[in-house]
Amino acid sequence: MADGPVSVNFQGGGKVQRYLEQLADKLGRGRSVRVGFLESARYPASGNQAGLHVATVAFWNEFGTSNAPARPFFRYTIAMKSPKWGSDLAKIAKETGYDGEKTLALMGERIKWQIVHSINIWQEPPNAPYTIRKKGFNKPLIETSLMLRSVDYQVLT
Repeated sequence: MADGPVSVNFQGGGKVQRYLEQLADKLGRGRSVRVGFLESARYPASGNQAGLHVATVAFWNEFGTSNAPARPFFRYTIAMKSPKWGSDLAKIAKETGYDGEKTLALMGERIKWQIVHSINIWQEPPNAPYTIRKKGFNKPLIETSLMLRSVDYQVLT
C-alpha cells in the first residue's frame, strides 16, 4: 500500500451531471409528503369528542393523559418501519420513472397503511374495565374507528 496522495481521473463527468440534473427535474425540487392526521380530520359534531381534531385524540393516545396510558402506535411505526423508508422510496422512484409526485404519493400511501396496521395490532396496555364495558370490547385505540380511518397523506409541491 502506497503512502501519500492518490490521483483518480474520471471521464464523462459532464454526462453524469446532466443525467443527475434530469432526474432531479423529473422528481421535482422542494416536494414532500406529510403522513398522519391532517387538519381536515375531525370528530362529528355530536358525541363526547364533538368537533375535536382527530390529531388531538391521536396525540392523547400516543402520549397518554392523566386518565389513560400512552399507546405510542405512531412512534412504534417510525421505529419499526422508518429504517426502510429510504430504500423503499428509491425503489418506488425507479418504478415510477422518477415521477416525483407519483413517488411521494405511493410512499405516503405505504406509510399510511403502516400506521393503520400499528393501530390495528396495538394491544398493550389493555383498556380499563370501565372502557371495556363502555365500548363493549377490549381493543385499545379503536372505538368508532374514526381515528383509524383518518390516517392520510398529502403530497406538497
